[in-house]
Amino acid sequence: MPNRLTRDFYIRTDVVQVARDLLGKVLVTRFDGITTAGMITETEAYRAPDDRACHAYGNRRTARTEVMFQEGGSAYIYLCYGIHHLFNVVTAPEDQAHAVLIRAIEPISGLEYMYQRRNLSVKAAPERLTTGPGALSQALGLHTSQTGQSLLDPNSPVWIEEHGQELQPDAIAAGTRIGVGYAGTCAAWEWRFWIRGSRFVRRR
Repeated sequence: MPNRLTRDFYIRTDVVQVARDLLGKVLVTRFDGITTAGMITETEAYRAPDDRACHAYGNRRTARTEVMFQEGGSAYIYLCYGIHHLFNVVTAPEDQAHAVLIRAIEPISGLEYMYQRRNLSVKAAPERLTTGPGALSQALGLHTSQTGQSLLDPNSPVWIEEHGQELQPDAIAAGTRIGVGYAGTCAAWEWRFWIRGSRFVRRR
């Protein structure tokens, strides 16, 4: 039986480990009675205050980043390039602005609705549905209006489940994060993780 991830999973202080542990978990949304879900295949970790790639670098608090300072277990969704809604999982105890960007999922439920939301023909390769953080958010119906949404509230329209997928360490690959060249030495940190061999991983 699938089990929702609990508070203890999210409030850990090691965001890099949380990013690894989210691989194989299942991200689920239910909007207007429509359920869509996919297994997480690629993640990136971000950590304030020392990570220059993090929106809350230097513990910068703004209207956008304030949700990152909440106790772990909430959604942080922001707009990228004015187009893409990117879904992040807030982690760590309150006032520690850590988050994990979900970069890709393997769709497992509600594919017909994902195709509709992505405006794709059903003949399109499923990788096009949910590979890339903007694509997966569109496929799952995630939007910046849902930032701050609890992942723990049983009435929440978005949550993450454990389906018993145990990944061995050698099944997980690591590399540098994408699109953070501005972050100086932090850009070289290998804080992007993905499931080896998965078709649902964003290629550089």
